[in-house]
Amino acid sequence: MAASLNLPKHTLPSFLPTQTPRTPPSQSLAIPSKSSSQSQFYGLRFSFSSNLPIPSSTSFKTSISAKVSKGQAPPSFTLKDQEGRNVSLSKFKGKPVVVYFYPADETPGCTKQACAFRDSYEKFKKAGAEVIGISGDDSSSHKAFAKKYRLPYTLLSDEGNKVRKEWGVPADFFGSLPGRQTYVLDKNGVVQLIYNNQFQPEKHIDETLKFLQSS
Repeated sequence: MAASLNLPKHTLPSFLPTQTPRTPPSQSLAIPSKSSSQSQFYGLRFSFSSNLPIPSSTSFKTSISAKVSKGQAPPSFTLKDQEGRNVSLSKFKGKPVVVYFYPADETPGCTKQACAFRDSYEKFKKAGAEVIGISGDDSSSHKAFAKKYRLPYTLLSDEGNKVRKEWGVPADFFGSLPGRQTYVLDKNGVVQLIYNNQFQPEKHIDETLKFLQSS
């Protein structure tokens, strides 16, 4: 009688320990209850929101159509002051004028700069010069800013930053922070000094006064 040998049937995977794929526990990301928050850094207001898209590198670039240099007469302008009145650059011809571009009202660096111009205003007057501050804030913002800090000089509203671009004021932080730049024009309206310093706002007063007093 023929003998038969019955072997157990195995498949290769049965020799290996079986592992059940582990699913990582779900994690929830806590999001602040406020939809946005705001902080201020010298001249820049940062706004954070969970709904905002991440900007591309090109979104930070600003358009500068010209650049005012020493020895040139800058483009003229007519802008509204803190009282809503139209003020033209040509109004100041015949005397030196200090035109300072700053990022924004009520930011720490801009407040320091504005108050330093205020504290030295009599020295500027003694040198025969007028002082004009320009930012992209509207007239009502300028009015509140000037009233709060008792600013005795003119603040002009460059909404849309048209004049800033025409004068070629350089921006900082890859274009995300409006530049802080000061120009001194002589009585003929020609630029004699350009001073740029974002993070030492009070130095603008020192440098412009030094120049005016030595002229």
